[in-house]
Amino acid sequence: MAAVALIVAGAVAGGVALLGAGDGDPAASRGADTRWAEGVTPAWVSGHMGLDVPVTARSVQAAYKVTSRFDTGLLTFTLTRSEAAAYLKKHPPSGKWLTPTAAQTGTAPSDFAHFGLPEPESFQDGMLYGDVCPGAPDDALATDPYDTSDENCTSLYAYDYAPDRTRIYLRTHFEPGVSPLPATPVAPSPAR
Repeated sequence: MAAVALIVAGAVAGGVALLGAGDGDPAASRGADTRWAEGVTPAWVSGHMGLDVPVTARSVQAAYKVTSRFDTGLLTFTLTRSEAAAYLKKHPPSGKWLTPTAAQTGTAPSDFAHFGLPEPESFQDGMLYGDVCPGAPDDALATDPYDTSDENCTSLYAYDYAPDRTRIYLRTHFEPGVSPLPATPVAPSPAR
């Protein structure tokens, strides 16, 4: 009888743990089907986002996360403040640039942690953000400047992290399987 009670108690505890998974644990909410695609380059991600990476950009990094719900394209790089101002002018937001009223200090490491970077939502001072919708007609944005329903929009964050440097963070969500992933490079065969 005691053995049955232990088995039932263990099953109940395990069920409660599974039901609670994902409530605040990013690792639990990602699920077993989450993976980072291989062979992803900055050019590939920027092409899918419809946003360029300036030739003067430094520390350029790109990644593509595949899940069963949606895929996420990430791109980040640094520019001088004047280069960043020109980039933001070239890629205006739908609506206007926003500044956070408070830093989201409880932001769990997620997407940009893949690069060893803090999440852009964790900053308040020196931060601008907005949704950039390449290819959207200007008059469509004028009707509702806060409409982010365009599936071609990218979240752009510009963070002034040093006196003359700005880090650009770009994040776009895609329907799963919409874009063929880049081919994983095949290692050359050893010479015989």
